[in-house]
Amino acid sequence: MRARSAIYCAPAPGSALEAFGCGWLGRALDGTQLAQPAVPGIDPARLVEITRSPRQYGFHGTLKAPFALADGTPPDALDEAVSAFARSRAPFEIMLKVASLDGFLALVPAAGAPALDALAADCVEAFEAFRAPLDEAEIARRRASGLSPRQDRHLLRYGYPWVLDDFRFHMTLTERLQPPERDRVLAILAERAAPICAERLRLDAISVFRQPSRDAPFVQHRRFAFGRR
Repeated sequence: MRARSAIYCAPAPGSALEAFGCGWLGRALDGTQLAQPAVPGIDPARLVEITRSPRQYGFHGTLKAPFALADGTPPDALDEAVSAFARSRAPFEIMLKVASLDGFLALVPAAGAPALDALAADCVEAFEAFRAPLDEAEIARRRASGLSPRQDRHLLRYGYPWVLDDFRFHMTLTERLQPPERDRVLAILAERAAPICAERLRLDAISVFRQPSRDAPFVQHRRFAFGRR
């Protein structure tokens, strides 16, 4: 399978958010395996299971969903475009909370975040020229999950259904869980993330992540700081 790239919002190096998210998932942003925490109320083997998919993608918030590069596009060209894009952006702050999104537990904005929504929308548009078209199998796979007409249009236009009006920023922490386990894990995560959620999070960079093949994990390739004051 072809390598893929993605534009993500990743935690700042050395931050409490990085320590929390990467520690919970058991993997650093560079792909290094980490020991997951001992969590009262969750069997260690079960914690491995419920974090399997988010661990594969790395701790992040999606801005431009994973895509294969268009034929003839060198990876460095994407880096250059993201660098220029980041230099044109100004930092901003949001507040986070732990919530359930269709059964997946994640850190999400605690209130409306128009600057974040605008950043994601601009990323979707700005880097679309670098994306290879989806093949028919991928389109069929996405449609099988059940899409609204608008989401289907997004899929065909941008290669991903949940963009623009359907975008919901989230930093995924678990697989989809069912009650009562979902409620129990949500309470545990809310308590563990309370110090992070009590402080405003400054977003001042975006990152390019790369995945060499579909079976490999995504790793942070480069982080690009915002350049405007």
